[in-house]
Amino acid sequence: MELKRERVREHLLTVIEGRRPGDAIPSERTLCAELGVSRPTLRAAVDELVATGLLVREHGRGMFVAPSKVTQELVSDGAAAAAATGGWTSRVLESRSAPAGARIARKLDVSPAAVLLHVTRLRLTGDAPIALEHLHIPRDLVPGLTAAGMEGGFHALLRERYGIHPAHAVQSIEPTVLSREEAGLLGVPELSPALLFDRTTSDADGRPVEYVRALYRGDRYRIVSRLALGRGAPGTGAPHPGAWRGQATRGTDGG
Repeated sequence: MELKRERVREHLLTVIEGRRPGDAIPSERTLCAELGVSRPTLRAAVDELVATGLLVREHGRGMFVAPSKVTQELVSDGAAAAAATGGWTSRVLESRSAPAGARIARKLDVSPAAVLLHVTRLRLTGDAPIALEHLHIPRDLVPGLTAAGMEGGFHALLRERYGIHPAHAVQSIEPTVLSREEAGLLGVPELSPALLFDRTTSDADGRPVEYVRALYRGDRYRIVSRLALGRGAPGTGAPHPGAWRGQATRGTDGG
């Protein structure tokens, strides 16, 4: 299945990352010509980025990069994340090989021309779809990997078949809403709330082994964090937010 809007979104994210807050991005007409997509397809992707606070649309002026977000960092103390409840399975919707491109190449520390395996899969518990994942993996790390091989836990596959041991991850989590296509795949109404996970995983040597962008249904998924509160900021009675240490973040489904 070709998820065209995901590719449009990736292009827009690359444009945003190359600019500063307040900078204009190219017009809809220019972007449609560059990407070879219709204006409704482009507008749907832009609308999502406006809703998630990455773009600002100003009537009569155009589209601009939004102000930077306030970031709260939870630092792991080394405790493993607890497994998420439910038996997880996967259904591969799309699998293709293509160059990394500038944005994802930075995530994986590879050349923009490096060939990646791009996999879109639906994650389910029982028969209920819970998440839509877009995985990007350096192809030379997983020779011979097929779509069928991605229907189970990916991290277990890396360990057992390829001898790659995922050890560290940097992940951000933000609220968002689902597009019509995403909502249809997850079985919920358009514009339903969701959690957007953006994660880069590395092995014990610090080599990035996957970049994942995943959408989890807001009505079926929650996050529980255990925090060891650090020393308070000087002159205050409250812990400094930057000193909070997360001992366990979201439950994981095992990749």
